Amino acid sequence: MGTVEACRDLTISSSTSRTETINGNHEFRITGYSLNKGMGIGKYVQSETFVVGGYEWAIYFYPDGKSPEDNASYVSLFIALASDGTDVRALFELTLVDLSGKNRHKVHSHFGRALESGPYSLKYRGSMWGFKRFFKRSMLDTSDYLKDDCLLIRCRVGVVRSQTEGPKTYSITVPPSDIGQHFGELLESGKGTDVKFEVNGEFFAAHKLVLAARSPVFKAQLFGPMKDNNTGCIEIEDMENPVFKALLHFIYWDALPDMEELVGQNSKGACTLIAQHLLAAADRYALERLRLICEAKLCEDVAINTVATTLALAEQHQCFQLKAVCLKYIAMPENLKAVMQTDGFRHLKDSCQSVLSELLQYVARIGEHSAIVGSGKESFLDGCDVNGRRVKQRFR
Repeated sequence: MGTVEACRDLTISSSTSRTETINGNHEFRITGYSLNKGMGIGKYVQSETFVVGGYEWAIYFYPDGKSPEDNASYVSLFIALASDGTDVRALFELTLVDLSGKNRHKVHSHFGRALESGPYSLKYRGSMWGFKRFFKRSMLDTSDYLKDDCLLIRCRVGVVRSQTEGPKTYSITVPPSDIGQHFGELLESGKGTDVKFEVNGEFFAAHKLVLAARSPVFKAQLFGPMKDNNTGCIEIEDMENPVFKALLHFIYWDALPDMEELVGQNSKGACTLIAQHLLAAADRYALERLRLICEAKLCEDVAINTVATTLALAEQHQCFQLKAVCLKYIAMPENLKAVMQTDGFRHLKDSCQSVLSELLQYVARIGEHSAIVGSGKESFLDGCDVNGRRVKQRFR
């Protein structure tokens, strides 16, 4: 009798570990470089924070150097982790830009070469990578890197991320959500509308259920126990037609309309005015996402002739980030006098006395900062850690 061997299929599973970097860049321009000289060893000027790979970073430049043993002979340059994190692994590149146009930049980089010990690891917030002896100060003063008393520093950060992937049994591309387009087309078609709004003699048709789903205020107005008696046609007071039209557009499309097309003119001032009114409307109807979109747009479009009005609006509707941006902009010496001559500022004085007190504090702080930097007596954190802790450095 023969022997029959059972043949079994051997199933082999597999997975892949994929490690890559999430890269980002930041430019830090230092104007008035000579005014920062003499501020003291270990004292620095710092860039605004920027985000790469989910972490905040900042550039620290020491005009008189970081270490006492160098006796202010070198400038020092570092990149620091400015947000909470533990063992954040990253690649770095620091570049002092040649401003003569000869492209002879001074570059220190981890990118494009093999690293024997791997990426640099920052242990916690305030940890740094960089160079105590980045450039000899006497040579920098006469170099092509300094032009019109200005330096330009470029920083590149690559945060290392790893993930493990298993085998994929399918590959189907799923398109992004188009629900906003469908609702928007429903609004434009006018089909199935069951409520009208009258705004300064102009009528807008809409759908009660859509409005109620998007806005708790509309929900209470249309379906709540205190709903309006006449929900067939509702009069909207204290709002301009283009603003209500933009409000409806956002409710259906989940996006802003073309502002220039809405106001009928290619004017930044007109678009800012619409954004101001739309922010107030968003707050009125509890549309938080729209309110934040308007707040962000107004932050980007801060200008002499509109900033005071925007500040009053930010105070009224508790937009704290927008308020801080406006206060900082107005308090700058090059802006303050011009802003004070605008109608918006005169309105601000009459309506928001508390904001004027905060503005005076901003002006005082900036004035003190300018005076102290000029005399070389500014007090900065001494050391590597932005929290005041000593950090062991790794240098090249």
